[in-house]
This record gives sequence, C-alpha cells and structure tokens, in this order.
Amino acid sequence: MTSPITDVPMNEAPYEADDPMQGSGQEDEEGDGDPIPNVSDDSSEEGEDDEEEARRIREGFIVDEDEEEEEGDEEVDEAPRKRRKRRKRHHREEETLEDDDLDLLEENTGGAFKRNRRLSRLRHHGESPSPPVASSSTRRVIVESSEDDLDNEEANEVPDIRKIWDDDRRGDDDDEGMSDFIEYSDEEEGGVALNEEAREARRQEKKQEQMRRKRARARPELAGIDANAWDEIHDVFGDGHEYDWALVGDDEAEYEEEHLKPEMKYQDVFEPSEIKKRMLTEDDDLIRGQDIPERMQLATSSLSQSSTLSLHTPLTEEDLGGAAMWVTQRLSPQKNIQFFSPDGVHQHLKGALVMAVTFALRQLFVEEYEVPYIWAHKRDYITYFDVHDIRSSFELLNLAELWRINAMGEKYRSLLERRRALFASYERLQVKDDYYEDEIRPQIDSVEVVADATEWLSMKYKDKKQDANSEFRFHDDDEPDISNKRKMPSRISAYEVTKKSIVSKLAEKFGIQPHQVVLNFLASHHIHFVDDLDFNPIAYAEQFADSVPAKAQSPEELLRKARMIFSTELGKDPLLRNQIRRLFREEALITVEPTERGITKIDENHPYFNFKYLSQKPTQDMLETPQFLHILAAEAEHLVTISVFIPPEVKADFERKLLDAFSSDSFTESAKAWNAERSRVVQEVMDQHLIPAGVKWAREYIREEVEDYLAAKCSEQLHSRVDVAPYITRELRTGESTSSVLAISWGKGDPHKDAITLVYVDEAGRMREHTKIDNLHDTDNVDEFIDLLTRRKPDVAVVGGFSIATLKLMHRVKELFRGSPNQDGEPGRGEGTFDIPAIYVHDDVARIYQHSKRAADEFSALSPTAKYCVGLARYVQSPLNEFAALGPDITAISFDEDNQHLVPKGKLLKAFEQVLVDVTNQVGVDINRAVADSYYQHLLPFVCGLGPRKAQVLVKKIAAQGGTLVNRDQFIKSGLLTTKIFLNASGFLRIIQDREMKPGKYRPDDETAPDPLDDTRIHPEDYELARKMATDALELDEEDIHDEHPSQVVTVIMNDKDRERKLVELNLDEFAISLYEANHDQKRHTLNVIREELLKPFAEKRQKFHFPTDWDILTMLSGETTKTLQVGLIVSALVFRIQKESVSVRLDSGIEGVISAQLLTDNAQNPFDVVKKGQTITGVVVETIFQLDHDEFSVALSCRPEDLAEGDRVFRHVKHDSMWDEGRYKKDQDMLTRKKRAETDRTRRVIKHPNFHNFNTAQAEAYLEKQQRGDVVIRPSSKGINHLAVTWKVDDKLYQHIDVTEFNADPSGQIVGAQLVVDATHTYSDLDELIVNHVQAMSRRVEELMAHEKLKQGSEDELHLFLKNFLAANPAKSMYGFTLNRKRPGHFSLCFLANKNSNVQTWPIRVAPEAYYLFDAAAVGVPELCDAFKVRHLHESQNLAATGGKTPFGAGMRTPARTGGATPGHLSVRQVGRTPNPYGGGSQTPFVSNIPPSFAPPQHTSFGYQTQSHRPPLFPGQAPPQPPNINPRPPGVWPSFT
Repeated sequence: MTSPITDVPMNEAPYEADDPMQGSGQEDEEGDGDPIPNVSDDSSEEGEDDEEEARRIREGFIVDEDEEEEEGDEEVDEAPRKRRKRRKRHHREEETLEDDDLDLLEENTGGAFKRNRRLSRLRHHGESPSPPVASSSTRRVIVESSEDDLDNEEANEVPDIRKIWDDDRRGDDDDEGMSDFIEYSDEEEGGVALNEEAREARRQEKKQEQMRRKRARARPELAGIDANAWDEIHDVFGDGHEYDWALVGDDEAEYEEEHLKPEMKYQDVFEPSEIKKRMLTEDDDLIRGQDIPERMQLATSSLSQSSTLSLHTPLTEEDLGGAAMWVTQRLSPQKNIQFFSPDGVHQHLKGALVMAVTFALRQLFVEEYEVPYIWAHKRDYITYFDVHDIRSSFELLNLAELWRINAMGEKYRSLLERRRALFASYERLQVKDDYYEDEIRPQIDSVEVVADATEWLSMKYKDKKQDANSEFRFHDDDEPDISNKRKMPSRISAYEVTKKSIVSKLAEKFGIQPHQVVLNFLASHHIHFVDDLDFNPIAYAEQFADSVPAKAQSPEELLRKARMIFSTELGKDPLLRNQIRRLFREEALITVEPTERGITKIDENHPYFNFKYLSQKPTQDMLETPQFLHILAAEAEHLVTISVFIPPEVKADFERKLLDAFSSDSFTESAKAWNAERSRVVQEVMDQHLIPAGVKWAREYIREEVEDYLAAKCSEQLHSRVDVAPYITRELRTGESTSSVLAISWGKGDPHKDAITLVYVDEAGRMREHTKIDNLHDTDNVDEFIDLLTRRKPDVAVVGGFSIATLKLMHRVKELFRGSPNQDGEPGRGEGTFDIPAIYVHDDVARIYQHSKRAADEFSALSPTAKYCVGLARYVQSPLNEFAALGPDITAISFDEDNQHLVPKGKLLKAFEQVLVDVTNQVGVDINRAVADSYYQHLLPFVCGLGPRKAQVLVKKIAAQGGTLVNRDQFIKSGLLTTKIFLNASGFLRIIQDREMKPGKYRPDDETAPDPLDDTRIHPEDYELARKMATDALELDEEDIHDEHPSQVVTVIMNDKDRERKLVELNLDEFAISLYEANHDQKRHTLNVIREELLKPFAEKRQKFHFPTDWDILTMLSGETTKTLQVGLIVSALVFRIQKESVSVRLDSGIEGVISAQLLTDNAQNPFDVVKKGQTITGVVVETIFQLDHDEFSVALSCRPEDLAEGDRVFRHVKHDSMWDEGRYKKDQDMLTRKKRAETDRTRRVIKHPNFHNFNTAQAEAYLEKQQRGDVVIRPSSKGINHLAVTWKVDDKLYQHIDVTEFNADPSGQIVGAQLVVDATHTYSDLDELIVNHVQAMSRRVEELMAHEKLKQGSEDELHLFLKNFLAANPAKSMYGFTLNRKRPGHFSLCFLANKNSNVQTWPIRVAPEAYYLFDAAAVGVPELCDAFKVRHLHESQNLAATGGKTPFGAGMRTPARTGGATPGHLSVRQVGRTPNPYGGGSQTPFVSNIPPSFAPPQHTSFGYQTQSHRPPLFPGQAPPQPPNINPRPPGVWPSFT
C-alpha cells in the first residue's frame, strides 16, 4: 500500500504507529512490496538527474513489508507497553530514519547506513481484522479486569460502542501513528494503478490535512536536496545513527524493566475482605458477566455479606417430569388434601396442578425466569380456565406457592446432583447388585436416602471401592501425583474387622440375607423364606472357634459378633432407615427434663418454664410454634435435656413386624433357638442403629420446619410494613412521586441538653433544609418555626423521639399548626393556620439509619438526631425504599420480639429478600431516576433478573451513555442488558414518557423514539397485543396508522377521555380464545393487565399507609410493652407532685402516673402525711389511660397494702404447656423447698480471728488471688459445725484446702474447739498455732524448694520436654528436676530421665510442716531430698537388674510406693462441696500410737530403701521435731545424675 506523507528531515523517522487492534494477516498476503507505478527500470532514464523526480521518490517511498511481517508476529498485548514507551522516547524517535528512507538514500548516494530494525513495524488504523484483546478470553478478562474494564468489555459486545470507546482511548496517538507510512488507495487495491499526477495530487491533499493536525511538531521542508548535498550533510553532521548503540541499550533495559515487572492487580493492593465487600472478586465478575439472573447464581441471599456462588447443574427438560411430581407432593399438606385425596375438593384439577407446577419449574430452572416475571406475565399458565366458560378461572398457584416451588426446585436440583454422584460411584464399583438397582435406586427421593445408599454401598463394597480408586498403569507410566489427594481415614471399625474374620461365615447361617429381611418387612409377608439349620446356635458356633486354645473364643462371643455383623448390615439398609424416618415424622414424641442447673435456674417467671417439664408432646404439634427452637436454646445452655422417641406401642409394633420378616415359621427346638438369636439381632438393630438415626433426623427435621415457619411469619410482618403506599395528602403533580415532609424530633427530650431538630425533605426525597431551635415556646423560636412552615409548605409533619417527652412536643406542634397562642398568651405571627397533619410513624428503621455508615456518607455534617429525622421523613415518603436501603441490617428490625433471634440470619435474609423483590416489582422502578438518585437506586437490585452486581454495572453503563434512557429498546440496542436479563426485568423497569406524543412521520430506524408502553407494566413481548387492543378500542384500521409510530394509538387511547368505556366494551374473552386457537398462547389474564395499564399506567396497588398502634407508639417513646406495663403488674415510681386528692408519680420509663388518695392507703389518709416529694414508692397498675389524640398517656396506680399483698406473680407467671408432667414438677419443687430450708437453718459462724471469713471455696480462692504466697483464709466447712476449712495460697492459681477437725467444738459455733486436728500426726491447740506451725511451715518448705536450681516453672509436660532436650544434647548424662503438682496442691513432682533410651519417670513429693516426703522417706531439706532420690533410684536400679527387668515393687507391674499398687499423685477424688484432706485416708505417713485409734490409717508396706517418718502429735508450745532416721549420705558413689 502507498500513502503520501509529509517531507521529513533526513534524520527524522516516521512516528511509530500504535494500534492494539492491528494484526499481521493482511500484510502477510501482500508480499514484499509493490512496484511504484510509472517508474521504469529503463537505463535511458538513469542518466537524467531530475530533482522533481527525486523529491517525489523521497516523498513516496515504499514501506518494506518484510519488516512488517517480522513485527506483525509480536503479541497484540504489547500495544499498551509500546504506547508508554512511545511517549518516553518521542524525542529520540524523531531523530531516527525508517528503513525505506535509508534504502532510498543508499540508492541515491551509494553509501551504507546503520539500520535500526526496532522501528520497522507500521500499521494502518482499522485495517487488521484481528479482534481486540478483550475478546480473546472471556473468562480471563472477567476475572482479571477491574470494575471499569468490565464496563468497557461488555461494551465491546456492541461493535459501534466498541469503536467509539477505542477511538476515545487512542485519541491523537493513532493519528500520529498513521501519518507516517505509505497507504495504498482503494483503486490500487482493486488492481487499478494511478498515474503519477493523480497520485501526487492525492499525496498533496493528505499532506495538507495532516500538516494542520501536526503543526506543533512539523519540521522544515527538505525538498530539493540532491545526492551530493546529502554526502556533505553526512560528512558534517553524520547520518544520525552514531549513538544508536546507547539508545538500544536503554530500550532493552526499559523493555526488560516493564516486561518482567509483574502486572499489578487490585488483588495485590486491597484486602480480600474489602474486595469482597465491594463485589470485585472473581465470582462477582462471573455473576456480572453471565446472562443468568443474579439471584439464580447465588447459593444464599444477595443481601448477605457472605453470599456465595451456586455451582449447580441446570435442570433439563428430561428432569422436569420427576421434579414436578416431587415438588407437587411437597407443596403443602393442604394442597395434598384438596387435590390428591379421593374426597378432595379439587381432585378433578390435580392434572392441571401438576401441569402448572411443571410450567413453573420450566420457567424457573430451564428458561431461567424469576418468580415475579412468572407471576406478572405468565399467570395464565398457572391458572385454570374452563374452555366452556372462560370467564370462570381458578388460581392453581399463588405467589407464595411460586416461591415455595422455587425453593423446592432448588432442593430437587441438589438431590439430582447427589443422585448422579451416587450413580457414578456405583458405576465405578463395576458390580451388579440387583437389590440396589431394582429396589433402592427407584426409591431415592431424598438426600437422606442418598446418604444412606452411599453409606450402604461403601460398607458392602469397601474392598471394591478401594480397587476402583487404584488406577491401572503400564510399567513405564509416570508415577501419579498423590500430593494433592486427601488421605483416607485409616480407622477400621469393629464391623470391618469381624467381617473379615471367619465369624462372617457364622453370620451367613441366620438363614436369610439382610436385604431379604427388608423386602419381607416392606411387603408385610414373606417373599423370602428362612433356611433353618438343624444345629443349635451354640453348638453350631463352636466349630468356628480357633483351634488354638489361647485364641479360642466362647460360642456365645462368636454369636455376639455374628449378631453384630447382621445387625449392622440390616441397620444400614437405606429402605429400612427410610421407614424409621417416616415413623418418627408421624409418631415421634418429645419429652423435656431439666438438668440439675435448670431445676434451680428456670423458675416460674423464666421464659423456659413453659416446657420445663414437657412430657410426650407430639412433634406434629410443634411444627408451627417456636417452642422447639426455645427448647434447643435451653439445651445449649445446659438447662434441659431433650428426649425424642416413638411411643412404646409403636416401637413394639415395628419390632414385631421386623422380627416376623426375619423369623422362621418352623417349630423345632433349633428353629426356636435361632429365632431367639434373630430376636436379639432385631433388638440390636433398633437400639443401636434405627432409633439413634431416627432421633437425629427428627431433631433436624423439626428444627428446619420451625425455622422456615418463623422466617415466613417474620416476612409476613415485613410485607405488611413495606406493601404500603407513601403517605399522600393531596393530588400529586407531574414529576412528583410523594409528599414533602417536615420531620421534628426532640431527641431524648431533656430541655437543658436537647434542642428541637427540624429537617425538611422535598417531594423528590432530597433534604432541603435543617435547623435547630431551643424550644417552641419562645417568640423568636416560634417565629422561626412558622417561617419555615410558610416558606417550605410541607405536606405532612412527622414527629419522633426517644422519650415520652415527645408527646409534649407533638401537642405543641399541633397547637402551632392550629394557630394556638404560645405560653405567654400571645399569638404566633397571626398568619393563620396550617393544614398540615402531624403523625407518628414506626421509627425502628430511622434508629438504625442514624448510626449507619450510609447516613455518615450522605450527611456527614448532620447530628445523629438530624439523621434520625431524615430517616423518619424518608419512611413517610417510601417505607419500601427505606427497608431496601437497609441491606443486611434489615435483620436488626424485630418483627417477632421473642422468637426472631432463633432463626438463622441467612434464612431471615432469604425470606426478607423475597418480600422486597415482590413489592419492588409490583411497584416498578423508574430507571432514569435510579441512575440519577443514589438513594432511590437501592430498589434497583430487587428488580426481577437483577441484583447488587448487575444493578451496579447497569447504572454505570447508562451513566456512561448520557444517564437517560428514552425507551426500553435501548437496553438491548445499547448493550445495557443481556437478553435473558432484559426479558426478566423489562416489564418492571419504568421509563416515564410524555403522555402527549407529538405527531410526526415515523422512522423505523429512529432508536430514540419514545414509546408510551415503556411507561406501563406491559412486557415488551405483549406490546403488539396492547397496540391491537388500542386500535380496536379506537375502531381504527391499519391503514389509518400506517405511517405513524406503532404505539401512537396507545397514546391516543390513553389521552381519550372516554377510554374506560371503549376499553371495557372490548370482548377480551373472545380475543383470548382466538389467541389460543391461533398460537396456543394463554393470555386471558395478560389482556386484563393490558387494559388496566392502558387505563392507568403503573397504578398504585399497595395498601394505604400503615400507622403504628397506640401500644407501638408507647413502646417507641418509652420502651414499655404489654409485658412490662399491664394491669396487675407491680412497678416502682418516683413522687414528683403531691396534691390534696392525688399524688403524681413518674415511672422509670418516664411515663407519668397518678395515685388517688383513696388508693394511697387503706384508711384514705392525707397524701402529705403519707409520702414526700422525691420518694420512691411501689404500686400496682390498676389502669392504663390512652389519650394519644390529645397526646397524653398515663397509668393509675394503687399503693394500698391489700392490693400489693397479692403480688403480681399471676401476671408475670409463665404458663406451662398443656403436655405437662405435674408429678415431676411437684417432686422437684419439694426438693427445692427442703434445700432452701436447710440453707436457712444453717447459721453463719462468727469466730474472732483476723483470718476468719465466711467464704466458700470459690470466694476464698478469689480473695487469695491478689494475696501473697503463704497467705491463709480460715472459713466454715461444709462438713459440719465441728469442722473448719483452711485455704492457703501455694502459688498463683494454686490453693490447698485443709480440713481441720475440732474436738469439743462449741455448738453455737462462736468458739473454736480445744483441739484442732489436721490428721493423726498434726494436732494444734488454737488457730494461731495452726497457722504458724503448719501452714507457714509448709509455705517455707515450698518456697525453699521453688528456689532450688532444679525446679522448673510450668507444667509437668514442659519439664518432660526439658529433660528430653537435655539428654538429646548430653547423651551420656542423666537429668532430673522438680515442678509443682498442680493437680495436687501442696505436692511437687520429681521427674527424671536416667538415659536417652528410657522414659521420663515421675515420683511424688509431699510437703509437710516437718519435712519433705519422697514416697514415705522424709528429708528435712532440699539437699537431703536430692540425696534420698539418688539413693532410692540406685537401689531400684539394682533391684531391677536382679528381677530381670521388671519393676520390683509389686508383682502386678504397678508403679511402686503405695499399698495396693495405686499410682501416686491421684490418691482420691474430691467430693463436691467438701474440703479435701491431702493428709488423710492413706496418703499420710505412718505414725505411732499416740493418737486415738479412730485416726489411725492403714500401715504401709515398706519397699526397697525407705526412712521412717513417725512422730507423736504436737502440743502447744512444742516445736516440730526432726524426723528420725533421716537419710544419711552413703559412703559410696552416687548415681550419675546431673
């Protein structure tokens, strides 16, 4: 191709083209270049040195196509890099010549020039057919693009939009890139060569145009320079390539830097939580890109912040038959009774119902239309019309049932996927199982059966499954990568072990297979009969015993294992488990019993009291009450236990039928014996398999049903709140959607702190003004308020607040509206009254809004009260919009105060989302307003087919194209919506049109022509029906509207004053019949909708605005409810005014009350003599007085003793369930009464000692927690009046409790006994001696041992680890250490490791006041204790060698040092509520007989090396003696312990 270019200096190269759309396909076909027309090789012309010809050659040189081919193979995605490089190297590239320039120069000068191959790639904009980069891989672009890129990518689907955006992105760079290369003209491409004059003229024309655009960078002309002049220029200035080596180096470094640098993505910058919050994850991009409604792509609600992508397999037409039957049977019990029972009311319509369900499933799961679309545009297909009387119709499915079909369809789809996985697993086993194929597989109708069948196959064919998992490979195949495979559990059950043994042969001799028993059970008679054996079971089992006597098992044990095999296989049978689930669903009962903690905590006022002793309540009665969820909550708090069971008679009947299916009919002795074994098998099946499985399933089944029921109830309450029209007080003008609102709030109503906040919101929902005034009584403030009313003229005023003082504010506002005088008796401004209603509305949404991030973003400068006012005003204008804007916070609104918290948040969001979707699509969304108004935009995600992600990208696309749509066709023609989404959403996206369409000739190609049908609920697929209806109503012919817009007749009929009569006169029944006969289209209901829309487009179908009740208002302002403030309840009140006839009081909630003098006392005394101002009194509510019309509410109280004596137990008492176990209740009440009486009878001890406290164990430990080690608390003992408990702090969080017995104790408990006995060896005369000689003595020994270098802080396990690490580093040594025994306060553990191959051993050390005791060996100090340990270890080592390696202490392989072979360290278990004695009952050292025999413990048997530690009891003033026979240091060598 040739192209004229401007003359450039010899050292300037053409600017490099940069078009990412270019490819190399066309250049490859053109070859190496075309000859220049009219240029000959004739030698006769070589001698002529024509300067003009030389100039033309220089201007019209040909680009070398070989270099183009080389560069054309580069990746297209390098274009952005080159654009960046071009900007950086622009000054260098202007100094570089192209290869074709150099060719011409070499031809004319005969010289050689250095070439730069890097600048040889040239492209022409728009020539290459290569697609854009974004279309090369849709998935990659969706995943890796940013939010803006997604917009551009989707625009690429529309060629025109793509070209526009490409041109915008390229800008002038492409013009520069195209100006410097040769271009072939259209004639040359067609094979016609231009002459030189025509080419020159064209070249000059393009050069002038390019010069105008590139004037800023144009260089002086170089025309007319001959070859000799070029030689001189080269000699003086060089050829411009002397420093190419430096430039090439820079370019390579720059290329490597940019090319090797990893591409930065937003995932590398933002936190994953932030990316997910902004919906920028890969899943979000995929949802945006797919032509599937967003909610159908999600596994959870789109309102949820953790919504996940649903990876389901779509249903097919082949699946619809089974899905329809499965869903129809589960729609509702009422539907089953009405349509499928023999005497059902609509039994004759069951076929029509199945067809309607099939149609709904096809629309939902095959064609992917959402529920609102079906309800609005396809309702004819779910309605039954009588062919003979088409006016009579019957609605087969309502809107709630459509949502139910949607939910059940999702469950069936999940079931189908699980079934397919099960079938595939069975195929991989490569087995033939007739029972599975013929019996189990046809009955797989629930996920539970799928799970049972999977478990059954896994149990039966486990070996086959393992073989199937092993892949077949040739010897030269690569080893498979098993690093990513999950490790299968290696646990083997007792069944598997026994099944592989010879006992399995015995299990086969029961005479029948497990699956045959099930078939007999299902058939209720014997299909398969039992093969009896002639041998008795015991005798027959003996032959399976092991021949080795040591391994032989008894016949009874073999039979037990055989029963276990058979019962397991029978209990795992899917069909039998399905039968037990059915039995539990129909017959299960529930009993609740309180735990020990629940007996005391759940009193008569506790909400759980209702079911505290629930007994045998049928589960069917619990499916539509929240009771079971409360029971589960109580169980989670460990207050009750739940028993789910079937009645004994039902269970016995099931067992009898199962045993009949299993038993033999023979009467022989052996048959009777085998039947006895079979009976035991049935018992094991029931108790170990079927009943536990049924109980587990029943709990989950009831929980799911009750949660769904409560979620539906809460959604009904939400529906009643949002399905209401805005509050309207007048006829709205054009462009208005609601009334203007003035919101007023006093906050908490404190006149010293809170000002009155006023916020005005206009008809479009925009806040126009806000102000604060101190009060509404001062003249200046009243004038300001009146001025605001006069200027803004609000349609309605809404008053709200957080205290009962709001009633006074409302009263004053109404006075000002009526023009009443102020408190000084002066009129306001005398401008008359204002016809403005003052109302209350629900403020729960506004309370959430005032503290939300959304409010902070919208009105950051407003106070919380002002934001609250904005929320109130918006709620008046559109409750639907306010609830939709809440997002996930909608679950914070309580629609069922007592029960809503029991429902999982995910289920609530799903139910609430359905309500918002229904109402939003019923109302419709003005798409142009949604694009312009971010607050109104919150409704857009709830439009059918859309969601948060698709709504977000739709708004951005519309805004990018101007922000306004003229008709619905633009959704498709401008690429705003994909086809499926458009079909779903178009009927609900409203485009407001001018009702008076201007007449004019219609142009079919006019894409911006408005259509009045776009401002109706009519779907675009029904536009022709609407036009036909309008044409027939106007009695026009097609010729009359031939040249007009197709919907011109719609405009005419809408503006016709007599349109109602004309449309009503149309016979829509015949029209519907003709449509059905022609195309089988069912449009009867659709025709009614069209007529309604032609009469009044988007007419309001919601209920009138819903006002709160009196109790709702009282709860909003005070927090009081019927449960806290009803007649009969006792409340406390503060006296603030005393009058002769009454006393005025104020409750804690701010509500005022009155007590008449007659109700103040029994004898009607003077109130001034009974109460004082500021006094708090108690009264019973006798009346609640509502006068909200006059902005008053009060309560009447009575303080008479006779009224208070009865109490309010009757009113606060929680009623128990009708299924109540009265006997158990009375029994527990008697037990509580006795316990309370015992506690009352117990007197508190008072002992005059600074360390004595009336503490229990927990209180004593809490008191000592902040004290020093060794501190002591003396406290009463739970063992009786003759005992004391001494608690002292051993270490942090370690306390020793010592039981002290008082001899000759004072019965009154005031005086300590004369003798305090800790144990047989430790007796003291008073508390001080006990503390000094016992507790403090032990404390000093504890401190001494803790200061030793061998003591290691921490747990015993940490000491073990230290010892092992030490010996690992020092293999030739031994090591030991001490640590506190935290399981036995007052004891230490001595751990030692003799060598690296031995185990760590632990010996106990007991601390006594006189010594340490290593077992029974006493040591007065720590060095002696270490010596005693080493000597004892040495003796044990010698004894161990002598006995052949066995432990020498006891023949039973037991740990030494305690009689009876008990392991030291855990000598006793502490009894609850009793103080343990670490020195009593066998744990103390043996002693001599100076103590009464009743205190003498059993004598210990001495083992090995030990030292006696006997000593007589101490007497007052006597110091503890040194224990005799303290271990002397032996003269020999110690063991090599470090």
